[in-house]
Amino acid sequence: MGIDKQSDIAANIQIGPTDQGMVRIYIEADKGIELPLDFDPEEAEEIAEELRAAAEAARLMSDGSKSKPRKR
Repeated sequence: MGIDKQSDIAANIQIGPTDQGMVRIYIEADKGIELPLDFDPEEAEEIAEELRAAAEAARLMSDGSKSKPRKR
């Protein structure tokens, strides 16, 4: 599966600080899969910037695919 392919896998995500000064992204998926990912604050900020850029790109793709009604 590629990053641009849709998936039927459902997961929950939690994000928060750890007691060690890291930022944890915790993913829990079907079949008992648990994936704690720890990042230093600088890495977390880079991830946040990538998320914002991806959201903006997705928004532009979505807006561009909507056909506008023609004026008569």
